[in-house]
Amino acid sequence: MTGFSPDSCEDLRRLVAAFADERDWERFHTPRNLLLALMSEVGEAADIVRWQGDADPAIPADRRQDWAHELADCAILLIRLADRSGVDLPAAVREKLAIAGAKYPADAFRGSSRKYDRPAQ
Repeated sequence: MTGFSPDSCEDLRRLVAAFADERDWERFHTPRNLLLALMSEVGEAADIVRWQGDADPAIPADRRQDWAHELADCAILLIRLADRSGVDLPAAVREKLAIAGAKYPADAFRGSSRKYDRPAQ
């Protein structure tokens, strides 16, 4: 697994906002439109691995660049959606991880895919 480059979420937010601003796309970037576009891009990413099966979770070598581009499209739209709807995405991620950590304590859920409201087996 690789890490991320040192760009911050704020750097990316500014880049995405400037890209849209240079094209006068503000009027099209409503939360609804951005959400629908994000859903479409997630579908395009899913199409790359659609028939691959769970036995081989790797992205096919001949589709790695396509995969990276689809994930980038998803990230761009998510960042834009958060920005246009007034959500501090890094703060929301930290808050949601804290909530999930309380629901899924590591010692009780390590290696388990069960939902927090289901009993351990």
